[in-house]
Amino acid sequence: MNTITTRGVSIPRLGFGTFRMPGGGCQPVVESALALGYRHLDTAAMYENEDAVGAAIVASNVARRELFITTKVWHDQLRTKDSIRRAFDTSIGKLKLDYVDLYMIHWPSKDMDMAIVMETLAALRDEGRARAIGVCNFNLPMLRLAVDEIHAPVASVQVEYHPFLDQSAMLAYLREREIPLTAYAPLAQGRAAEDETLKRIGAKHDLSAAQVAIAWLLDQDGVIAIPKAQRPKSQQSNLDALNVRLDDEDLAAIAGLPKDQRYVTPPFAPDWNALTL
Repeated sequence: MNTITTRGVSIPRLGFGTFRMPGGGCQPVVESALALGYRHLDTAAMYENEDAVGAAIVASNVARRELFITTKVWHDQLRTKDSIRRAFDTSIGKLKLDYVDLYMIHWPSKDMDMAIVMETLAALRDEGRARAIGVCNFNLPMLRLAVDEIHAPVASVQVEYHPFLDQSAMLAYLREREIPLTAYAPLAQGRAAEDETLKRIGAKHDLSAAQVAIAWLLDQDGVIAIPKAQRPKSQQSNLDALNVRLDDEDLAAIAGLPKDQRYVTPPFAPDWNALTL
């Protein structure tokens, strides 16, 4: 498994997402992923499956040092240092871990004090309870405040990214600072599998359209992908995408797809086009 080193941690470039896998049904799915070779697991307090992910880790007998575990604090817990720490304690308890590899803000809150929030996450890192910290769903003005002004040690930024959404401005900003982008919803919530252009490219290489979408992401410098797959066959198919190399014709065809399709748009999302805070 290829990795990206950032802020002293090495993140496997292909991870396993667990969004919309609540409850006990998540455990056998994660056990299957670990058995196939996944070592980067992505969960969150909001997913309501940290217990199941923790149980799967225990059942797998995979050494802790071989795993990279990410979890996240929900935006309603960002009000104070104490609320963030309580959320962290709850998550780490459910996961049955002594530490997580990456602790992230899941979504920004309009009324959060950025300096206090980032200071609290950095303190968890300094204490060794989180090996690294990061943010999800920040727009560029928020990132400039956190990274350029507050100088928070952000190890990764997780945002929606797939062949139908342009993230070139975000990528340019992050690459300049050597911060990897973690792509969630890398299959556009299933839409990539049905796209005719991706199917056509897949047929040319004896691949699925989903494999083409993942390979396209992993072909980009500084990009990590965390697709979700419940069936072992799909989990293996996503792993196999690590070995796919697309040619210039394929890349040109994907470049021609619409790039304005954002599918994750909760009412509390920030203004993605904002130029200032």
